[in-house]
Amino acid sequence: MATATGGPSGPPDQQGPATGPSAAPASEPEVRIRFGGITGPGLTSLLGAAVGSFALCWLLYERLLPLSGAQGFLLSWYVLFLAMYWGIGRTQWDPRTVRENLARVVVCSAGLAVTALIVDQVFFVGEMGEHAASHANFYTQDMERTASLSPITSGGALAAVIGSLEQLGLATLFAVPLGIATAVYLAEVGGRGARAVRTVVEAMTALPSIVAGLFVLGVVILTLGLQQSGFAASLALTVMMMPIVTRASEVVLRLVPGTLREASYALGSSQWRTVWSVVLPTARRGLVTAVVLGMARGVGETSPVLLTSGFTAQFNANPFNDHQVSLPLFIWNYVRYPSSDMVARAFAAGLLLMFVVLVLFVTARLLAGRSYQGGSR
Repeated sequence: MATATGGPSGPPDQQGPATGPSAAPASEPEVRIRFGGITGPGLTSLLGAAVGSFALCWLLYERLLPLSGAQGFLLSWYVLFLAMYWGIGRTQWDPRTVRENLARVVVCSAGLAVTALIVDQVFFVGEMGEHAASHANFYTQDMERTASLSPITSGGALAAVIGSLEQLGLATLFAVPLGIATAVYLAEVGGRGARAVRTVVEAMTALPSIVAGLFVLGVVILTLGLQQSGFAASLALTVMMMPIVTRASEVVLRLVPGTLREASYALGSSQWRTVWSVVLPTARRGLVTAVVLGMARGVGETSPVLLTSGFTAQFNANPFNDHQVSLPLFIWNYVRYPSSDMVARAFAAGLLLMFVVLVLFVTARLLAGRSYQGGSR
């Protein structure tokens, strides 16, 4: 008769670890590889590689080799920094972590370089144009009675601002219906011709702006007899804006859940009724973003406006009659003057144009964020 070895009320005796052939070997704890972020040793390695490569590059440039130039020094420093960071990483990390950290450094440094260039451009334009932009007459006067040696308190970019707004407004009026209709065809209808249409749209996206200006100049002005005007410039801007609106709108329409279309079809709606009442309202914020991106592309074009509208120093608020200046054309014309005040006016117009483009892109980002949030509801 078997009895418990631990007594009638006590716990049974604990058995020792199994030593037979069926016992599994103890596995080592898994080491999780953490990607992203930066640790203390990683920061130390990064700073050490930066300081060491800078010292080595300075020694080569200033003491050993007959080299000079800031650009060459920075490029050599960057190459030495990557090599030294890779060598330091090999001594403390596994190969996969070394590659990941090196790729992260390259990507981050590229982003910092682009950001530094943009900030440098903004400050340079602001410094050059601050002398003219700080005067109120720059926003309330035109250049009709302003000569090369006129003081900075005379003349302004009012005509260019009005011309840019009118030309951009007309181009948006033409490009938005055409672009969204083409996007609906590509995303909702398709068919045999969709591939050809998409190829043409992609080719138009990379079309040089001067080619669009030459097209409108040859077809609309020289062939049809339309005079150079803000309206002709808006047609050239339409050619530049329409592929941007089409591609962005197509992407947005494809993000609409297919279950919404299926529910509309199940209720007996036709395809066009579904597109008009379900797909387009669902994607409306994304479509507005596409429109804003197209406007940001068109507002900064110079060569199409130069070929189709021409330059004038007079104030012309009628885009259908005679020449009309825009902000990019204003910059192109007056930055070539030897007078420092004229150059300051051109840079002030550039600062104003950068502000307009910044507002358009910020608006597009905000609308895009809201459309993504609303798409999950």
